[in-house]
Amino acid sequence: MTEKFSFELQATDGAARKGVIHTPRGDIRTPAFMPVGTAATVKAMMPESVAATGADILLGNTYHLMLRPTAERVAALGGLHKFMNWQKPILTDSGGFQVMSLAGLRKLTEEGVTFSSHVDGSKHMLSPERSMEIQKLLGSDIVMCFDECPALPATDKEVARAMELSMRWAVRSKEAFGDRPGHALFGIMQGGVTQELREQSARALTDIGFDGYAIGGLAVGEGQEAMFGVLDYATGFLPEDRPRYLMGVGKPDDIVGAVERGVDMMDCVLPSRSGRTGQAWTRHGQINIKNSRHRDDPRPLDENCGCPACRNYSRAYLHHVFRANEMISGMLLTWHNLHYYQDLMQGMRDAIEAGTFKAYVADFHAKRAEGDIEPL
Repeated sequence: MTEKFSFELQATDGAARKGVIHTPRGDIRTPAFMPVGTAATVKAMMPESVAATGADILLGNTYHLMLRPTAERVAALGGLHKFMNWQKPILTDSGGFQVMSLAGLRKLTEEGVTFSSHVDGSKHMLSPERSMEIQKLLGSDIVMCFDECPALPATDKEVARAMELSMRWAVRSKEAFGDRPGHALFGIMQGGVTQELREQSARALTDIGFDGYAIGGLAVGEGQEAMFGVLDYATGFLPEDRPRYLMGVGKPDDIVGAVERGVDMMDCVLPSRSGRTGQAWTRHGQINIKNSRHRDDPRPLDENCGCPACRNYSRAYLHHVFRANEMISGMLLTWHNLHYYQDLMQGMRDAIEAGTFKAYVADFHAKRAEGDIEPL
């Protein structure tokens, strides 16, 4: 077990990269998908079950945890790993995105953001210094800089203002983070869909110097084509010897496209949220278990999947428990979706190492184009 945080690049195939992030709490194989444990839990899953899907790292949410149960309470109870019974690495976001998207009555200044809690209306302040303090109290292994993420579409002037503010906050985040051996701080590139702003942001972050670099401000309404357009150049602005993290992405084809363009890490609520609403992701695309075509179907969601939902239950059963509002429905479909996502990551890692990534991507798209198996 390492005492330090480090990134080892093991293989490349085109722009796609396979590597490993070494942390004191264990290794993270990249490309990595991080399930989201917003409020110290991946919804509908036990931590042991999340680990069984192949996840090496989880994401925790600074904004939600600072409001409830509070970072101070989590720290007093032994930190987030102990609190939620997850001993592998945890990455925490900075809270910036949620403040912009969830909080009421917010006011943005150079100092930070004052806002009203969406839980109880109480007043709070998030600044780079407070965000670093909260993430330290939580005890996360990878800490994110505090930034402002403007919703797209936005004017060039607004995107530039937010990016420049985020870069000033990045300096303050690094100063407040201090020297914490074994813990990492990632900077966040902003700049919307404007290449010059992205390059300016990347240069500013590289000059400050971080353990890893995130690409922020995408998957916020700009569409896949625009996102891929940014990723075509944005990863190239970042240091090769550090992990690259695309925040808040995404659907399976978003993930494959991001890895194709040199991204190492991603996170998204989609597999768990979809599972709770009756959506299953498979090699053949998306299945809506609510549909009556599944009512009498004895076959699994995917006969080649090794998750408990596919090994032990039929489509007919999954359709029934979803229709009956039974809790097991969300549990089984979430487990399946997370398993599928981790299978996807493993498949890409293997293909990059073998030098067959292009063929892997072509096969991925061909299988999805076939669609679901024919109804009985």
